[in-house]
Amino acid sequence: MNIIICGAGRVGFTIAKLLSEQSHSITVIDQSSEDIQKINDSLDVKAIVGKATYPSILEKANAAETDMIIAVTRNDEINMLICQIAFSIFNIPKKIARIRSQDYLNPKFTKVYNKENLPIDVIISPEIEIAKSIQRKLEAPGALDSVPFCQNKIRLLEILIKDNCKSIGIKFNELTKKYPKLEANIVGINRGDKFFIPKKTDTVSSGDKIYVIINSSQMQETLEAFGHDERISKKILIIGGGNIGFNLAKNIEETLDTVRVKIVEKSKNRAEYLANELNDTIVINGDGLDEEVLTEANLDEAETVLALTNDDEDNLMVSILVEKFAKDKKDVDDKRTMALINKPNYSLLQSSLKIDDLIDPRMNTVSSILKHVHKGTIENAYTISNGEYEVIEAEIIETSELINKELKNSNLPEEIRIGAILRDKKVIIPNSNFIFKVDDQVVFIAKKESISFVENIFRLSSV
Repeated sequence: MNIIICGAGRVGFTIAKLLSEQSHSITVIDQSSEDIQKINDSLDVKAIVGKATYPSILEKANAAETDMIIAVTRNDEINMLICQIAFSIFNIPKKIARIRSQDYLNPKFTKVYNKENLPIDVIISPEIEIAKSIQRKLEAPGALDSVPFCQNKIRLLEILIKDNCKSIGIKFNELTKKYPKLEANIVGINRGDKFFIPKKTDTVSSGDKIYVIINSSQMQETLEAFGHDERISKKILIIGGGNIGFNLAKNIEETLDTVRVKIVEKSKNRAEYLANELNDTIVINGDGLDEEVLTEANLDEAETVLALTNDDEDNLMVSILVEKFAKDKKDVDDKRTMALINKPNYSLLQSSLKIDDLIDPRMNTVSSILKHVHKGTIENAYTISNGEYEVIEAEIIETSELINKELKNSNLPEEIRIGAILRDKKVIIPNSNFIFKVDDQVVFIAKKESISFVENIFRLSSV
């Protein structure tokens, strides 16, 4: 596929890297000669210095032969204009734009985004996506992430294995016997700096992050099998009332009736806006690093603390204050702390600070964009391990070579592992004798190098 990426920042760079490694033909455009030089030095893609809003620059990028354009510059209006020009002059079939401003995202104005007005096919809002991601984590206490597939009948859980996990050292084929009613399939393990798809004779170790595809109705049982019995937090404190904090609080108000939320926001005008827009959330105007303000916000009583300011250093400092306000070590361990971090190097501090989860807005945005790149009957996709692997939901159609084949005879590459199937609203964890049928919805993990193979199996036609 020929793809133009407009914007060579962290998101644009990452998308270009991952898509080029999946054998797509990529062109990156940016005004910054420094960012374009970095692209040239690091990636096997075409890179152009210039304004992507100039038709001549898009023409130089061979826009007339392009299948998709992805606009991820730092400016919403430029991203919109890029999509308009891509459609009006070059008739590019698919146009994706990153848009941050909440005013542009207001549901009242969605009719603006169509072929007659602003021809944007997919709008990606990082702040809304991150808020959804955090909410998924809150709804699955004990899991680092929880991603729905197949109308939420199937989920992907990311679970940290701690010392108290009774499944440590037990081979996976033995775990199946120990938990015969558990519909779960471990499809990936992150151990140290290495990610791998496990075999039946592998085991989990303390410190592992495991990826488990499960029947959604068994989320609590799965978490307990791997040493987690946490419950949904009833008291949540958000430091930072920007778009992420606002969207998260709004989502919680709409979906989690018993949860009480407080937001600490430094800007007086923003705090007033939040207070007017939110119904049940308590908004406190003050500095989230001021101990008196945190005392007023009852930091000591909060069960989950979310540091969501625009400043990485402030977000890291919140975790230190969480420890300071704690009564004892158990109180520290019982609290869940998440921090929004834009600079990747800060992830090295996670183990030394009281932070249960670092939220990377770059990978949230990248994952949201990549799922719209795939061809065929791929319904959904979620990027893990910095884009090395994707968990994908796809449908078996009449032309698929998998039909009526047993899993053991399907000749799938080792880099692909089938996790679960939804058939007639029933979740199936497949064994080697499982036979694929038409209309099966399949959830599986695939290494990035295998994505083209996956698209070939699940595509609608030979086009």
